[in-house]
Amino acid sequence: MKQQLNLEGYLSNGVANIVKEALKATLSNPKESIFMTKYALAAKKASKLRKKSEENGNHIPPFLIASITSKCNLYCEGCYSRANNSCHDEKDDNLLTSLEWTKIFTEAKDLGVGFILLAGGEPFVRKDVIENAAKIKEIIFPVFTNGTMISEEYLTLFDENRNLIPVLSIEGDKVKTDSRRGDGVYEKLMDGMLKLQKKGIIYGASVTITKENINEAVSSKFLSELSEKGCKVVFFVEFVPVTKDLAHLAPEEAEREFLKEKLISLKKSYENMLFISFPGDEKTSGGCLAAGRGFFHINANGGAEPCPFSPYSDTNLRNVSLADALNSPLFLALQNENILMEEHPGGCVLFDRMDNVEEIMERNKMKTGN
Repeated sequence: MKQQLNLEGYLSNGVANIVKEALKATLSNPKESIFMTKYALAAKKASKLRKKSEENGNHIPPFLIASITSKCNLYCEGCYSRANNSCHDEKDDNLLTSLEWTKIFTEAKDLGVGFILLAGGEPFVRKDVIENAAKIKEIIFPVFTNGTMISEEYLTLFDENRNLIPVLSIEGDKVKTDSRRGDGVYEKLMDGMLKLQKKGIIYGASVTITKENINEAVSSKFLSELSEKGCKVVFFVEFVPVTKDLAHLAPEEAEREFLKEKLISLKKSYENMLFISFPGDEKTSGGCLAAGRGFFHINANGGAEPCPFSPYSDTNLRNVSLADALNSPLFLALQNENILMEEHPGGCVLFDRMDNVEEIMERNKMKTGN
């Protein structure tokens, strides 16, 4: 596919900026600062690996998203994972084993992937996978958690392995958080943040951005409270509606522009914090970064999916290498047919173009006879 920009250069510069800002945010924390200094060297090596692959005609994204379990102890309102059944209460005997995940993480390191976001379900139910991830120091693993399962064992694990960064999901104040996530969740989050802060463990917060909470999410009151509690990274994740009656909550162009401008001022106002928006500025990056352009998603059963909000897969990591998964028929079709570059009202282009993705899946099945 003919790229609209030097995508590898754009992504590598983005990673370099993240590392630079992370170093700045951790200057007052010796343990974290020492780790980030070492990681900066690993990030440069990873960038060289990706550049070399690019020169050989193979594009390697610097990010992966890995949903390491389908289990969760909460029932959040509007949860996309439960809506598409990638998160459920039934026993799942087909989950990737800890060794299978470790193989994937090791392949990712060798390819030049620098960040793997661990998600679920609730990833804390897979301590075995997180412990193995901790051993791969060349990769930073943000662990996206609902924050209700932070035990002394986990505090020790995070303290001893600074490449693991807990990211606690919060919606804003107590009312907004508990109304979506359940009574008492906000207090558990506050308790978890306090414990992490006392240990000197760098952690982040993840805020699902809707039209209803966007002003509070970027307010000085909310962010100052997070900063005072030791939070160093804030992820702003655009809400993707699970049903049409929730579509009115999804951010649109006006909200995206507002967030984009706000991020510029926030980075100046909070120099000890790092702010990351997802999916980010698609215009700057030449379109959606899913399906291997900037990242892709691996579900709990090993399926390679374009992103968590597009749960379609024709390739499984149990059967192929990570490098081969990047060239899955689905990923290549999404890139070559320019679906990732299309305009869309809000949230996720692949969610909005679900019919197109399903058409590609059906067409590929007919070609292969599977």
